[in-house]
Amino acid sequence: MPDQDQQPVVWAPGTHELGEGARWVDGRLVFTDILAGRLLEVSGTAPGIPRELLRLDVPLGAVAPVEGRPGHWIAAAGTGIALLGPDGSTEWLARPEEDAAIPVRMNDGVCDPQGRFWAGSMAYDETPGAGSLYRTDHDGTVHRVLTGLTIVNGPAFSADGRLLHVADSTAGVIHRCTLDADGNPLDMVEFARITDGGSPDGMTVDTEGRLWVAVWGSAAVHRYEPDGTLSAVISLPAPQPTSVCLPPTGGRLLVTTARLGLPDAPPPSGAVLAVPVDAAAPAAVGYRPR
Repeated sequence: MPDQDQQPVVWAPGTHELGEGARWVDGRLVFTDILAGRLLEVSGTAPGIPRELLRLDVPLGAVAPVEGRPGHWIAAAGTGIALLGPDGSTEWLARPEEDAAIPVRMNDGVCDPQGRFWAGSMAYDETPGAGSLYRTDHDGTVHRVLTGLTIVNGPAFSADGRLLHVADSTAGVIHRCTLDADGNPLDMVEFARITDGGSPDGMTVDTEGRLWVAVWGSAAVHRYEPDGTLSAVISLPAPQPTSVCLPPTGGRLLVTTARLGLPDAPPPSGAVLAVPVDAAAPAAVGYRPR
């Protein structure tokens, strides 16, 4: 299992407390600073200073573009799922965690190839089993799909949308589910387990079906083959990578990082990093409202 020797560079400088949700949209990288409620963008062709697109007064975990509506997003935010306008206007589709017994917020999220939006949740105090995975269908209804998880990250899908990868970060486990045509899990198996003290965080599937995973606490990104074999480890100069993005043109891995809980966080913690790689992935799929 090779350790990649390409040298990471800073693609977008910053001291984001909890950068996350790296997605390729319209030839650029978009990402969030979760606890600050910020959605940011940076050029996909050259390093640069990130630009704020909008800011919410609640945590913003991740977004996906809304198909056919430029500048509009579906978001995992606060205690639920919302549609966001270019001016930051918010239309809540559902807030399933609003009445949770303990404070819970939404976390990572992404659209599957069918244009449905999936997002996970977690308790602020990381109470075991308090996290869930939700699916937002084309008609705007929000369904709880998985329960009993702790910190839900990912999710990531195979090219046909039939395989779902989702991380329970605290447990150090990446699960894989087979889905039916309506997006309901038919099974759930352990795809991979991280045993070196790190936690699986954001992830993406490349055009060859390999899973790339940011490993929080291990200053690394792992690459897994479709059978779950760990085939590469990319070392990073920041201890808390949070999400990964592979542009469709290939050649580069973009990684968001965090400073959360690191009073003496070494630079470039909180920046977006780039590493040369021989891999590509499709651009972010848009949410397809009915």
